[in-house]
Amino acid sequence: MVYRLLREEGWWFGSRTDINVCGTIEVARKLGPGHTIVTVLCDGGSKYKSSLFNREWLLEKGFQIPP
Repeated sequence: MVYRLLREEGWWFGSRTDINVCGTIEVARKLGPGHTIVTVLCDGGSKYKSSLFNREWLLEKGFQIPP
């Protein structure tokens, strides 16, 4: 989700925010149309430059490189 939000929306968030967004999407699917759902976008992506947004770190940990 972290890379999807960056690629599709231009939102540079961290992992905590992305977990919240994933949970929000799941709740929205379960509730269906006509509901208002609120979540907190609680962290930015800048503190993840050395990990989630670092190609070498991702390769070292054996993660897939996002498009």
